[in-house]
Amino acid sequence: MSNNKYDLIERTSLFGEQIILFVKKISDTTTSKPIKNQLVQSGTSIGANYMEADGAESGRDFNHKLSICKKEAKETMYWLRMVATVEPKQRNECRTLYQEAKELTLIFSSILLKRKKKSTI
Repeated sequence: MSNNKYDLIERTSLFGEQIILFVKKISDTTTSKPIKNQLVQSGTSIGANYMEADGAESGRDFNHKLSICKKEAKETMYWLRMVATVEPKQRNECRTLYQEAKELTLIFSSILLKRKKKSTI
């Protein structure tokens, strides 16, 4: 039995689901609509790209897909910060999601760094 905290397929999928459910709580205004769209795109893209990395055809392909995961996680952090500005009553949930996006960024960074060190040995 795997621990979901360390199962990145499950963890990134759950994060995408949490982003979708969170965005449904944000009111639709001229300002919030494009931010919501961007947040859904980046937040769900993390898991989609991790699924692609998991099925990578080569080490180089894996690294590329994982780099995209990291980039999307960082972008998600940015959009969560914008949501906290547009919708102050959602700040606490933004912080929780921001922390998870940050942890995912650090995980992807660590994996990429270890793979890079391994390839230079």
